[in-house]
Amino acid sequence: MATAPETHDPAPLPDNRDALLVLHRQARRRRDAAPLLSRERAEASEEIARIEVHIARIERAMDPPLG
Repeated sequence: MATAPETHDPAPLPDNRDALLVLHRQARRRRDAAPLLSRERAEASEEIARIEVHIARIERAMDPPLG
């Protein structure tokens, strides 16, 4: 019997840049502490990317844009 793919709906991210930077630091620490080629390291890396995209959206929406 085939197993269903694991679905992981990440929690919504805050719309506050400072709060996102805190989450980014935490995710970097998790990634750096995880063993190379581990699932934990991959998940932390994906979370870092997701946070960075959200930060970029917020910065582009600023008047004037930060980036």
